Amino acid sequence: MKIGHFDFEKNRTFIIAELSANHNGSLQTAIETIKAAHKAGADAIKLQTYTADTITLDCDREEFIIQGGTLWDNTTLYKLYQQAYTPWEWHETLFKTASELGLICFSSPFDESAVTFLKPFNPPAYKIASFEITDHALIRRCAKEHKPMIISIGTATLEEIYDAVT
Repeated sequence: MKIGHFDFEKNRTFIIAELSANHNGSLQTAIETIKAAHKAGADAIKLQTYTADTITLDCDREEFIIQGGTLWDNTTLYKLYQQAYTPWEWHETLFKTASELGLICFSSPFDESAVTFLKPFNPPAYKIASFEITDHALIRRCAKEHKPMIISIGTATLEEIYDAVT
């Protein structure tokens, strides 16, 4: 199997650098992070493609307020995702920057609209986050692209893993 130019039959370890919200709202920081990942020897950089509106509700009910001893305690999920997301208008620049450095660039789409949005960038794979392992519509939508999928299983039961794969 291959993801981009990385051949899993010839290479043993696929090193993926996570951009996530590490850009802190700055496109320049995102670009510098990609450059640093390349310099550190990463094979790929992974983005996350969502907006606050596509991942949660703008709601201040208890279930939507972060608690548990984090930096974001008492913040709504919506406000966190508004601050943390990678703006969709950056994706073209980020994919291009990675490509120019020889890094494989792909993303974790968090809903079907993100898969549609990513299509013009021709990502060589999709990554399904562990919390999305039960989102079978998202997995089916990614599968329609006929590209490899990496599915995180950190929060999943064996039954959920089986269901996602089938």
